Amino acid sequence: MTKLTLSTHPMLLGFDQLERLMERMSKSELGGYPPFNIEQTSEHSFRITLAVAGFSEDDLSVTVEERQLVIRGRQTDSDEGRVFLHRGIAARQFQRSFVLADGVDVADAVMENGLLHVDLRRSQARPVVETIRINRG
Repeated sequence: MTKLTLSTHPMLLGFDQLERLMERMSKSELGGYPPFNIEQTSEHSFRITLAVAGFSEDDLSVTVEERQLVIRGRQTDSDEGRVFLHRGIAARQFQRSFVLADGVDVADAVMENGLLHVDLRRSQARPVVETIRINRG
């Protein structure tokens, strides 16, 4: 018996990317650091907000890699000559990934009061019914 997957089913053409997306999502970790919000700001736009207190703009990078928004943070730990009696604020690095649908692009990234806002916009939708012209061969 042959196992049918999204990419091998004869009626589902071009869904191999969806299968790869599902595999990528199952491998990604949904840990708690840094905490984040996702909000819809209009019919065609979204905002991801990460709480990145203690990070500067130079400590953060925002990239899009193969339709995946990747936000990385790396603080430099300058503890030379400092003696901590208690250390509750750790300088740690993070990587947070979000898979973007086709037609969703990063519009802007803004740092404000310890929050990193990444604005996303969806391009205008194509018509639901599209007539394809048949050309002579």
